[in-house]
Amino acid sequence: MSPRISGTDPKYATADARQPHIFDIFAEIEKFLANKTKYEAVDYFSKFEVPCSPVLSMKEIKHDAFLQSIGTVVEVPHKVRGSYWTVGCPMKFSAFTPEIKSAPLLGEHTDEVLRELGYDDDAVAALRAEGAVT
Repeated sequence: MSPRISGTDPKYATADARQPHIFDIFAEIEKFLANKTKYEAVDYFSKFEVPCSPVLSMKEIKHDAFLQSIGTVVEVPHKVRGSYWTVGCPMKFSAFTPEIKSAPLLGEHTDEVLRELGYDDDAVAALRAEGAVT
């Protein structure tokens, strides 16, 4: 880091003092990190107990065996498009694992919903025949 941005300079000694100079600080951090990978940056800042983590791309997330093993990313079957990867449940429960499934197709549950609303099979068939539902 630049020696001009340090804890000994009163302009940077406290959070309130740093605020007017925040874009200068960001510029210095960007220069410092320009030749480092996100993992090198995390390793460096971790030495100083700066809370940080790499931001993973979707490709990195999908291919991370650990994230797959804990259900952070899951493969979901889909009736039309085939299997795809998506985000699993972000919260982990000791006694409950939610099932992650694909969204229903357009109109997939129409008959079921109409029956729950009190329509019998003949009424549902009539709505379909009239084109009110598809």
